[in-house]
Amino acid sequence: MAGSSAGAVVTGLTAAALAVVGFLAYQADAAQDRRGPDPDRKPAAAASPSPSAQKKDGEKREQAAPPPGSGTGERVVYSLGGDRVWLVGANEKVTRTYRVVPGAVDPQPGEYTVTSRTERVTGTDGVPIAHVVLFTQAGGVPVGFSAAVDGSLPEGPPKEGTGGIRERPEDGEAMWRFASVGTKVVVVP
Repeated sequence: MAGSSAGAVVTGLTAAALAVVGFLAYQADAAQDRRGPDPDRKPAAAASPSPSAQKKDGEKREQAAPPPGSGTGERVVYSLGGDRVWLVGANEKVTRTYRVVPGAVDPQPGEYTVTSRTERVTGTDGVPIAHVVLFTQAGGVPVGFSAAVDGSLPEGPPKEGTGGIRERPEDGEAMWRFASVGTKVVVVP
């Protein structure tokens, strides 16, 4: 009897430990949901993920890979329809992906290269911007990536004649470090 009661205790302790691990994983995932998305975050471990957790992981994997037909090699990929940027290293590994807010003027889909960079300037919309990375012109309007110095993102329809693709400041800094003059920029529909 002593052997079977010890086995029951071990079984009970194991079940309790799994329940605690599952609960902690749930709390960590819920805390992350309150903070917002983090493209670098790895999913929390859980005994059996829920269908909604599996969907979130699938969405992250989908966003992590650049769109098909976006070229090869080191490049910046900009999706017009998805308002998203991918920074892709020479090894085809995505180093960062994030959402952007486009200007009023869109570039045509195709392959470009970074033509100029400016540390700080006033944008065509009158907003002071930093980390400006230009790669083309559309209808005489310069088109490129930038971040507002105050961290704001445009709201509502873009101001007519603007070609700035606005990023959050931390994304603008990542773009600045990644995309030097001559870096390939691929624009996809």
